[in-house]
Amino acid sequence: MADNSQKMSYQAGEAKGQAQEKASNMMDKASNAAQSAKESMQQTCQQVKEKAQGAADAVKDATGMKN
Repeated sequence: MADNSQKMSYQAGEAKGQAQEKASNMMDKASNAAQSAKESMQQTCQQVKEKAQGAADAVKDATGMKN
């Protein structure tokens, strides 16, 4: 009986370790996805900012307001 109990305890420990590893991997993937989304958003914002600046410069050129 003790041998069976030890085996069940070992298997429970194994399952817990595997679950923790999977959870850790999922957290890493989520973190990587969040970082990628952040970088993508920063790049998009930079592009929008550059386009807006270009449009503002074009208006200044067209109206003769550029120094």
